[in-house]
Amino acid sequence: MMKAILVKQPGGAEQLELGEYPLPEHHSDELLVRVKATALNRADILQRGGKYPPPRGASPILGLEISGIVEEVGGNCSAWHRGDRVCALLPGGGYAQYVSIPAKMAVPIPDNLSFEEAAAVPEAFLTAFQALYWLGGLQGGQQVLIHAGASGVGTAAIQLARQAGSIALITAGSARKLDFCLQLGAKVAINYRDGEFAAHILEATQNQGVNIIVDCVGGAYWEQNIQSLAVDGRLVLLATMGGGTVSQVILTTIIRKRLQIIGTTLRGREREYKTELTRDFVTRIMPGFEDGRYKAVIDAVFPWEEAAEAHRRMEDNLNLGKIVLTVGD
Repeated sequence: MMKAILVKQPGGAEQLELGEYPLPEHHSDELLVRVKATALNRADILQRGGKYPPPRGASPILGLEISGIVEEVGGNCSAWHRGDRVCALLPGGGYAQYVSIPAKMAVPIPDNLSFEEAAAVPEAFLTAFQALYWLGGLQGGQQVLIHAGASGVGTAAIQLARQAGSIALITAGSARKLDFCLQLGAKVAINYRDGEFAAHILEATQNQGVNIIVDCVGGAYWEQNIQSLAVDGRLVLLATMGGGTVSQVILTTIIRKRLQIIGTTLRGREREYKTELTRDFVTRIMPGFEDGRYKAVIDAVFPWEEAAEAHRRMEDNLNLGKIVLTVGD
């Protein structure tokens, strides 16, 4: 048995408790990792409330990313050794003392990153990397609109766009968050509480619009997103925090501007897809964590005994970047 944060029953943060759960099995192509830290994601909040069940075959324990130390190595994992420091994306199971991960999805932690920093990397940066590079076709000189710019994915996307030589424009809901995003490398920061953002986007781009939009809001932003896109622009939809339906879709605008509307998830993807994405990320992006081009943006670190407080902080939209849980003995 191992310790893990469990959900007593679907509901609020008070339903989280530290309990016991069976150790995960690991196969010949997998690593058993002793978890040192994990990080919160909106999916954890939804799953805790009974609104986002884990994919079939995934652990029912919350947690989509971890950092830790390799405890046991499968027979077909010759590239790894006991004691190696790794971080990884998970379909679930991160709020626990141990996880089993495919060896090909393990990411070596650079020496200059702490376990807390490493735990804040996989979900945010792989999601942003997929959205911008794999789906958005990011190129230098393009203009990218990133909604929820101060979120984990938002702060990762700002850095990826900046290092690609692109211009990052963001939306956020407070002066504190706007200032933070500008310091991180965004060129334009818009408070969505001050009215419609589309007019500001068009003004900032000389009425050309942006080439890529990374959006986790959905329905509430649909019309303004379409207005904000340039010809041949791409809208990458990650979530629907602002509603999953739209009342009207003007197809002629989409056709006239040759727009691409792309919906994506990462958690439920096939292992082969996530493995290829991880390998590409390790090759193209991870060296930037070693030389300082990228950083894990951490808002707060909580011991896992205070997981409920950490969840409440995210639910109150107070975080700038990632909220991390350290996993105890």
